[in-house]
Amino acid sequence: MTESTEPVINGTNPGLRIELGDLTARGPRALTDGLADALRHAVRAGRLPSGTRLPASRSLASDLAVSRGVVVRAYEQLVAEGYLRAHTGRGTVVSDVHTTESGTPPPVRPFEPGNPGVPALGAFPRTEWLRALETAMHSLPDAELGYGDPRGHPRLRRALAAYLGRTRAVVAPLDRIVVTGGFAQAARLIAEALARSGVPAVGVEDPGSVGVLETFRIGGLATHPIPVDEHGVDVGALVASDLRAVSVTPAHQFPTGAVLAPERRAALLEWAVAHDGVVIEDDYDAEYRYDRSPVGALQGLAPDRVVYGGSISKTLAPGLRLGWVVAPAWLATTLTEVKHWADIAEPVLDQVALAVFIETGALDRHIRRMSVRYAERRRALLAAVARHLPGWSVTGVAAGLHAVLVPQRPVPPAALEAMAHAYEGMRAIPLAAYARSTRPAPGLVVGYGSVTPDRIERGIAAMARSAG
Repeated sequence: MTESTEPVINGTNPGLRIELGDLTARGPRALTDGLADALRHAVRAGRLPSGTRLPASRSLASDLAVSRGVVVRAYEQLVAEGYLRAHTGRGTVVSDVHTTESGTPPPVRPFEPGNPGVPALGAFPRTEWLRALETAMHSLPDAELGYGDPRGHPRLRRALAAYLGRTRAVVAPLDRIVVTGGFAQAARLIAEALARSGVPAVGVEDPGSVGVLETFRIGGLATHPIPVDEHGVDVGALVASDLRAVSVTPAHQFPTGAVLAPERRAALLEWAVAHDGVVIEDDYDAEYRYDRSPVGALQGLAPDRVVYGGSISKTLAPGLRLGWVVAPAWLATTLTEVKHWADIAEPVLDQVALAVFIETGALDRHIRRMSVRYAERRRALLAAVARHLPGWSVTGVAAGLHAVLVPQRPVPPAALEAMAHAYEGMRAIPLAAYARSTRPAPGLVVGYGSVTPDRIERGIAAMARSAG
């Protein structure tokens, strides 16, 4: 017999008892009306959703300390009114009732991520990841299925230390690595740890990631915009401020795609030393560069002044929610504490699976495969822009999963919005959406990592048509 998948509320469910209240207080003659009224309001308000299977009359009567006849009569009344449906062999279920006590609720908008740099999720290496998960399952001792180290599983931290040192020139002692739920959580934890350490505010790139900015604020830091140009963050503006912390994306600035110029890298670290400052380095997609080897991380030049963060969101998939922070010694203990109070630790099986994935070279192989694919898609974007949007340029270095399209002549904001919407099925966002106090040149941030070359061609052609 097929088991029902409808939602069920047990007669002993305390939530239902709370919902119905103390019916006996209504008096013996009003029990049936009281029960019917309570259920009716719960259905209309959406607290008993359509399809919910109610308890059997005998069970609910026992649970509410009333006679079975009270429940039967209440159910019959609501069936007659259309609030409930009675099915032989299936019990009594809530009907599809569209009205609510407070009027029609607003439609729920689907969640839409604001980051155009989404990887090719269809290319996720399922077979190799499953193999890594199986290895993790077989190799993990029973004791390690308990509450883990807030810093992360030792095997993953060892794998990350070796990988980051080899690929990003990061100095990563094991006791300074904290495994997080992606860089989003990393930013929140960094903000809380800095706030506890007496740092009240952080400089943020402008234009820059809106999500990171808001996360810092929620974590307790005030945010101050620092301008960005074609050479990266304006260190001169940072020096002129009274800030002691700044967040940067030096390998591939988001969203402009600029690489922090060598002289500015040096000046940024000089600022950190001179002002007892800290640099938060978001190394979000540095693995993907198509014209040369990626520049090394800032952290390797000043491990005691740079808080380094990264994740596998761009290299594998955002849905895995695994990232890391490499903290200076003076911040590592506080960061570990806030991680512990946030969620104790990341899921141990996923951590060990990622460790296996790194140790076996599967991550390196996947990045090499995807680099070829993303480079092809970037070339398709350049060619499509040249064909359909003559006079427009594509700025930013040949790296990452997004690019910025810049018109030769000013384009009204409304026209840019129309073009962004015309990039059907793909992500395009006006550059101005990422700015706070600056006014960047008109442009569109366009994602290409998750889009095939033929869709890129169609998308850019549609944008050109919308532009007239």
